[in-house]
Amino acid sequence: MVDLAESSSPAPRRPDPGGVVRTASELEKLRGVRRMKVIATGFLVFATVLYILARWAEARGAGAWAGYVQAAAEAGMVGAMADWFAVTALFRRPLGLPIPHTAIIPTRKDALGRNLGEFVGENFLSDTVVRQRLSRMEVSRRAGTWLAAPGHAERVTDQLGALARAALTVLRDEDVQTVFGQAITRRVSAQAVAQPIGELLDRLVRDGAHRGLVDLVAAKAHDWLEQHREAVLRVVNEESPGWSPRFLDRQIANKVHRELVRFAGAVRDDPEHPARLAVDNFLAEVARDLQHDPRMIAQIEGLRDRTIAHPAVQELIASVWGAARAMLVEATEDPNSELRNRVTDAVRSLAGRLAEDARVRGKADRWIEQAAAYVVTTYRDEITALITDTVGAWDPKETSRKIEINVGRDLQFIRINGTVVGALVGLLIHTLTQVLS
Repeated sequence: MVDLAESSSPAPRRPDPGGVVRTASELEKLRGVRRMKVIATGFLVFATVLYILARWAEARGAGAWAGYVQAAAEAGMVGAMADWFAVTALFRRPLGLPIPHTAIIPTRKDALGRNLGEFVGENFLSDTVVRQRLSRMEVSRRAGTWLAAPGHAERVTDQLGALARAALTVLRDEDVQTVFGQAITRRVSAQAVAQPIGELLDRLVRDGAHRGLVDLVAAKAHDWLEQHREAVLRVVNEESPGWSPRFLDRQIANKVHRELVRFAGAVRDDPEHPARLAVDNFLAEVARDLQHDPRMIAQIEGLRDRTIAHPAVQELIASVWGAARAMLVEATEDPNSELRNRVTDAVRSLAGRLAEDARVRGKADRWIEQAAAYVVTTYRDEITALITDTVGAWDPKETSRKIEINVGRDLQFIRINGTVVGALVGLLIHTLTQVLS
């Protein structure tokens, strides 16, 4: 069975006298309904007894007062019975008789659910109603005042940290790493790299920014040749023909080493050395090819795709999420972390601007109104459908019992009022009849 209204906090469920399991709150309401039914029925019984006594007194020759009492009691009985019928017809068929338009709630539950959904959609989820309500609430000013109170900014930071940790706990690292890796791979693969690299290289060459690197390489090459003479000699000797005399190989190796040292020194010391100019021309040509040569561009783009698809690179990308996750968890758990301090300062700054700057408050209020209006306008049908479908899923008889438990006590006052008002009206009619006759 589907509960129409649950209590705000969990309560133990016990069977009522009818055997249906109900909460303690429902049982208390049910006892209240039954007490009011007894009282309302007591009014009917009292009017009936009074009517019988008035008739008896009138038959025994009592005075005119008996007629007045009889008329009041008779009208009171009629009013009590009429209102009993009206109240009972809401929930069930009076006396079990198939009277039309009775048992309204069980038989028209689905229609009531649709009407309730339409009512909520038209009167509570309309763009105009939401905007008017939010404009009167001054949400941004209240939020700024609350956030500016001592300790509230820290409290918001704590809640945000707990929310972040909960989200990180729920998320599976494997899933996030896969999505993270795919997102970075698609992003990098869609990004052209050859032309930007060519433009950067061209700018560096034109500005001479590469010359410092050339100076460093030339100096290092000269120093290495001087410090590793034997290594050069050994390489030359190993490459000489087997039939060549060793003393001749030694002389040639020494000559080669001296020439290499001289050449490296010349490149190092002469900014206009042909080798340096050749490097400049080479880099300038590479920069042009990177920007305009389709073959070069395709080669660089292919190298980019192969590099990003390499397992080692994918593992590196995946490991970034693990490091970021650990850093976030640690930062949100540490009350003195830089991240939490920055968030708290940002919340305080926002609170001050909302509390003091009317322009900022106006922009925030408009944004909130637009967001709320968008939500209710876009999802109004889904919200009202939730109401309609929920009511439609309720059991008809149990729905009727639930509604009667929650509002039946107040409805019994209708019976009481019907008895009293009916008696007064009957007395008034009888009095006017006697006066006019």
